[in-house]
Amino acid sequence: MQSLQEILVIIDPNAPDHASLAKAELLAERFGARIELYICDTKAARATRLLAVRAADPSQPIDLDLMPLLEGLAEPMRQRGLAVRAEVGFAERLADGLLERTLHTSADLIIKDAQHHSTLSRTLFSSTDWHLIRHCPRPLLFTKGKPWSATPTIIGAVDPGHLNDKPAELDHRILQWGRTLAEGLNGTLHAVHAYIPLTIAAAAANLAAPIAHTLTPQTVEYEEHEKRKELHELTDRYGIDRARVHLELGVAADVIPDCAAELDADLVVMGAIARTGLERIFIGSTAERVLDKLPCDVLIVKSPAAQ
Repeated sequence: MQSLQEILVIIDPNAPDHASLAKAELLAERFGARIELYICDTKAARATRLLAVRAADPSQPIDLDLMPLLEGLAEPMRQRGLAVRAEVGFAERLADGLLERTLHTSADLIIKDAQHHSTLSRTLFSSTDWHLIRHCPRPLLFTKGKPWSATPTIIGAVDPGHLNDKPAELDHRILQWGRTLAEGLNGTLHAVHAYIPLTIAAAAANLAAPIAHTLTPQTVEYEEHEKRKELHELTDRYGIDRARVHLELGVAADVIPDCAAELDADLVVMGAIARTGLERIFIGSTAERVLDKLPCDVLIVKSPAAQ
């Protein structure tokens, strides 16, 4: 079980609504967690608000203080018995300011609304979101606006069979969070693993023909059997019914969003792995496509060593 005693909610003061608040409130009620609402103000944001006020009514007094906004969001939750505090910070760059706050928080979970792009009718991750995904060591829950169902469906996207311990630890962390949330929210936990058979991988890598020819249908069947065995060895430890364990042929960028859509998932839990020397995070090799294509919220976790 993962501890969930404190939740940090990042608020965008320019957003018309805040879907993250409903998720934070529900989690706080179910887990008895405290909530901190946080806004990071910037010079550019202040200038934008100043221009908007002057354009609307030049005679109106100008107050750039964002604390009243946060207190207005916090007070209804306090009236429902939740422990909520509010904080406003300042930074030259929003991405740097938010990262700095997440690096120094004691929160077990950070929640942020993802950016909605109305032209494309889907949710996209902003450059600030990607900055947090790459560098924030804490679990990050990105909300996409859709309310969770009364008994939410949660998917843990895992990748068993690693050759080193670090990704293996990450699989366990994914399912630990998935089980914690499923139990706390009276939901169900599924596990999904996407893989490419060695036959296809060998052809894609343009391996020597003699090697490719040895990959017979029996070899492919054996590989699937071994993959399923590895997957069940992992998921059995978390009490996931095998009917809710999905071994799918294909790449993660396609399989995970398709599985989420088919199951009408409320949340997908994924792992992020840093590759040394590169200024990005890989989830498989196609993080951007997976995250932007998901039709639901996503919780991104990292290995315990990253915290």
